[in-house]
Amino acid sequence: MRQPLEAGETTIARANHRTTYPSRIQLVAAMNPCRCGMAGEPGFTCRRGAKCASDYQARISGPLLDRIDLRIDVPAVSAYDMIGYSAGEGSKPVANRVLLARNIQRARFEEIGSNCYTNAAAAASVTEVISKPDEAGETLLRDAAESMKFSARAYHRILKVARTIADLDGAERIGRIHLAEAIAYRTSNERLAAAA
Repeated sequence: MRQPLEAGETTIARANHRTTYPSRIQLVAAMNPCRCGMAGEPGFTCRRGAKCASDYQARISGPLLDRIDLRIDVPAVSAYDMIGYSAGEGSKPVANRVLLARNIQRARFEEIGSNCYTNAAAAASVTEVISKPDEAGETLLRDAAESMKFSARAYHRILKVARTIADLDGAERIGRIHLAEAIAYRTSNERLAAAA
C-alpha cells in the first residue's frame, strides 16, 4: 500500500516482466484506540492499562504511518454530549470553501508550469517553492522538526497540509497558525505541547 500512497502507481515485477498501473488513491482509515476498544472511554479502565493501546497501535508500521497526513483522535461521545447538541456548519459552505481552495491551487500550479492540480500531488521540490512559511511559521516548523524528529517525508507532508490549510483560509503565505494545525493533525497533543 505504501507505493500507491507515495507514487500514485503500483508496479508488479515478475521474473521476466514488469508492469506499472496508475493507482492514485486516497486512504481513509479508522481504528480503535486499543485491542478492547475502550481506551479513553469515560468511566472505563482497561486491565492492561496504557500497554493495551501502545501494543495495538504499534501494529501499524512506521513507514505506512509516516505516509498518513491527518491523524485525529476521536473521543467517545457520551449521552451528556448529546444533550443540547447543535448542528455545525452545513455541507454547502464547506464545499464552496474547498472548491475555492482547489481553484487557488490549480491557478498556482498553472502559473509555475506544473502538471499537478493539488498540493497533495506536488513533488517535494515544488512543495518547497509553493509552501514557504513566514518567519514565525519557519521557527515553529524548525523547533517541531527538531524535537519530534520528523522524517524528510513528514516535513514535506506537513508543508503540503499547511499550504492547503492556508488556501482554505484564503491566506497568500503560510503562517504559524497554519503550520501549528498541520503539525497537530500529524502528531498527538502531548508531543505538540512539548514542541510549543
